[in-house]
Amino acid sequence: MKTDLAGRIAVVTGGGRGIGLAVARALAEEGADVALLDLLDTVEETAASIAQEFGVRALGVRLDVTDQGATGEAFTLITERLGVPRVLLTAAGIEINEDSIDVTASNWRKVIDVNLTGTFFSAQAFGRTLLEAGQTGSAVLISSMSGSIVNVPQWAASYNSSKAAVAHLAKSLAVEWAPSGIRVNSIAPGYVLTDLTRQIIEREPELEAEWVSLIPQGRMATPEDIAGLVVFLASDVSSYMTAQQVTIDGGYTAV
Repeated sequence: MKTDLAGRIAVVTGGGRGIGLAVARALAEEGADVALLDLLDTVEETAASIAQEFGVRALGVRLDVTDQGATGEAFTLITERLGVPRVLLTAAGIEINEDSIDVTASNWRKVIDVNLTGTFFSAQAFGRTLLEAGQTGSAVLISSMSGSIVNVPQWAASYNSSKAAVAHLAKSLAVEWAPSGIRVNSIAPGYVLTDLTRQIIEREPELEAEWVSLIPQGRMATPEDIAGLVVFLASDVSSYMTAQQVTIDGGYTAV
């Protein structure tokens, strides 16, 4: 059995850069048509580049995933332009590191809204689209190793809490939708060298060496390191796998 995704439509939130973009490219390489949802004003240009490089159809849509109505409308547009999406990756996310006693209501809600609520709205629109069309599909929600461990030396209670919730959200949706043939799994990356991570390192340059010292493989992941796992979970190769979380962290959580 091969991870051939030819003819399928995949939606990637946060698809304009980082893990989302790397996964979108990997899905396109496997033959999937892709829709990128992102706040970046370059998302349409990025989609056009993928279409040209891999010879697939690609659509870029600017979207705030915390807007439930707009998220539903985006999936309607994708269905009209490309067809019913059968693959979803939720890569839109943010992190704010600060001591818990200093966390403001605004910062707490911002992280929870994007990482958890935005993930739910995206999965909800995906599931509704599939249920209405009577089709099967696979959703991959990005959690984090931070959903099961507490990272040091930085503190990020809001981020950790949101990612723990995403993992359980995936299990909840998986069980609810299993009779309809919709699979939902989550992945828990470790430290990945994305634009978001680079911004944190630029503010606190001492963190990179400390993080890497705790990773048995001796390096942070690249976004491309994550893409293969998503392709596996999106494809029929993993057809009996649902309600699971897979950690991909270079061995960090093993020690």
